[in-house]
Amino acid sequence: MTQQLEKTYVWDPVVRVLHWALVIAFFTAFGLGKFGPDQMTLHFYAGYSVAVIVVLRILWGFFGFYTARFATFVKGPGKVIAYARTLSSATPSRSYGHNPVGALFVVGVLIVLSMQVLTGMLSDPEDYINVGPLAQYVSIETARKALSYHEPLSFLLLIMVLGHIAAIFWYKKRKGENLVTPMITGYADLPPEKIPHQG
Repeated sequence: MTQQLEKTYVWDPVVRVLHWALVIAFFTAFGLGKFGPDQMTLHFYAGYSVAVIVVLRILWGFFGFYTARFATFVKGPGKVIAYARTLSSATPSRSYGHNPVGALFVVGVLIVLSMQVLTGMLSDPEDYINVGPLAQYVSIETARKALSYHEPLSFLLLIMVLGHIAAIFWYKKRKGENLVTPMITGYADLPPEKIPHQG
């Protein structure tokens, strides 16, 4: 028997715009940081863009649309573990917004992005050119330590992003769920019992 699905509004424009803007800003910053030019002005601008996006997403997590709010999608360990046990199943999840495991990723990536931005702004490679705007307010030891964390954090973020992409492919191939289209259109096909106002 085919499950009845309803076209449901899930992702508001702010979430969608910030999501795709972050994709562009992150990969731009990563590419400029790894491949140059040596003068990192463009890298800084991309980093500032990431910072603005992260701040806006955090604020939207408190004041935004229902599915965007941390209070809505962040779950306790019990629900995270229970959901994780269903990941290998071919049964579609049909989550209204972030599922409990996806919520961990969202919170985790926001934390790591914040650390990445902060270490970049505090960094001072002592070349008198590529100095973070906050480096002047801390000791050179702190600035050098921030610089030493900045690159490893970028690779951690890359691993997280690749894991996110792999999860999207897994959901499509294993569960038959398209997670990309809803993040473009804002709408997902969900069973009535998964929609809060009808569940």
